Amino acid sequence: MIHELRTYTFHPGKINTYLQIARDVGRPVRGQNYGVNLGYWTTEFGSLNQIWHLWQYESMEERARLRVELGKNERWTKEYVANIRPLIARQDIRFLNLVNGVNQPEKEGGFYELRMYRFTPGTAGTFAANYKAILPVREKYSRNIGLWTGEAPQPNEFLHMWNYSSLEQRAKARAALFQDKDWLDFVAKGAGTILEMNNILLLPTDYSPMK
Repeated sequence: MIHELRTYTFHPGKINTYLQIARDVGRPVRGQNYGVNLGYWTTEFGSLNQIWHLWQYESMEERARLRVELGKNERWTKEYVANIRPLIARQDIRFLNLVNGVNQPEKEGGFYELRMYRFTPGTAGTFAANYKAILPVREKYSRNIGLWTGEAPQPNEFLHMWNYSSLEQRAKARAALFQDKDWLDFVAKGAGTILEMNNILLLPTDYSPMK
């Protein structure tokens, strides 16, 4: 199984037009027949004018086959692709290996935080395994949606996604987390291997499988 995380960056002022086309055409036409959509979000903080969407395929070969089939769908090519291309400034793709999840939020609402860490070569897999082992401790404070390691274009990456009901709940959860001795012991294990840390806060679209 492979997960594909797609990021579309739009020209300023164009994202609402895209959302309407995706809602009325893209999602109804594609459905879950050409890969399984797990989530569809807009950015709230960090880089603006972006859509992030997460897809699941049985394999890279299955993905290639399904995309060929999708390209034969005239509604997709003529009503969706042709209309969104002028709106998009940039497209980025990550292929991910699932370590844990994908889990649904405990309830609808709130927002998602995606954290992306880049590691020194050869260390991301060990960190991911250690993270999965400490997950019962970490999940005492917030709901985990998924853990992944990068396949391409960045093989030294670890990603993890969390769901929070509010910014206040996130702040309280993280403050309590860093008082937890077991968590602090885990953090010490990763010292010196992380080169870069980024996060982004995501709001689900009204057509996202995860709300």
